[in-house]
Amino acid sequence: MNDILLPKETVMLDKFASDLGLEMLYAGRGIITLTSISVDRPGLRLAGFYSYFDMQRIMLIGLTEHEYMHSFPHEQRLKKIKRMFDCGEIPCVVFARDLPVLPEFMECARNTGTPIFRSGKMTASVMVDLCIYLNRLLAPATTVHGVLMDVFGAGILLTGSSGVGKSETAMELIKRGHRLVADDSVIIKRIENELVGTAPERIRYFMELRGIGIINIKNMYGSGAIMTEKQVELVIELEPWRRDKEYDRIGGEENSESILGLKIPKLTVPVSPGRNLAILIEVAARDHRLKNMGYDAAQELIQRTIGR
Repeated sequence: MNDILLPKETVMLDKFASDLGLEMLYAGRGIITLTSISVDRPGLRLAGFYSYFDMQRIMLIGLTEHEYMHSFPHEQRLKKIKRMFDCGEIPCVVFARDLPVLPEFMECARNTGTPIFRSGKMTASVMVDLCIYLNRLLAPATTVHGVLMDVFGAGILLTGSSGVGKSETAMELIKRGHRLVADDSVIIKRIENELVGTAPERIRYFMELRGIGIINIKNMYGSGAIMTEKQVELVIELEPWRRDKEYDRIGGEENSESILGLKIPKLTVPVSPGRNLAILIEVAARDHRLKNMGYDAAQELIQRTIGR
């Protein structure tokens, strides 16, 4: 059965090798195009079974496959390996356990331009590393206009219209010891049942402040003021205070926002002169963590009131 269609990602060989701790043995076509989160161990293919063979998967060679190929004479071994490579363009091949690459295998890889890597880890460990890497790289993603912050360990996504004060509020939070993940554009990926946000590479750690311009948070405040990625746990929408709107004063309303099919708790915080938004967001982050631990101040107050 084919994998569910996922975004296509092209990865440079040196980055792929660095991310997974692999030794590059042959560069081949120079890039790896990935579309499948699955990894294939081609034992059945080498034995001649080609039903449900997905050539878009990374191929992992362990001791079993290696010894099986070793059991055949040169001509027969070359025929089996060549048939497998002739089925299509394999993204790359990874040998586990520091196994030597058979000459027939290298010949077929050179003929097709297939990159070859090697790892010193056990085959099962390499399989786990590859699956985690592919699940993160090819996870469904969306881009949200907002600011993502780490506040008391909670991932807070600040949203709202342009000019409402998201970046200025984030700057105040950074001054208070919290960390910036992304400003203006937040890439959110759904990894299993979590939403993980990060910044586009080209604008990572940069922030735009109207009237001042572009600043680099990492250079200005140090590495302790930034994070590469963070799970999105709470959405806080900032909006100009509207006199005709009734805002939640008890905290009993449970609003949420759907992102990539997952519902995330959401608060709407009105913005007006004199309100310290940074402190309000700190309170919201602490309250969110308390609710996750089972404590709800609004419910306790209601129970005390009813109990009288």
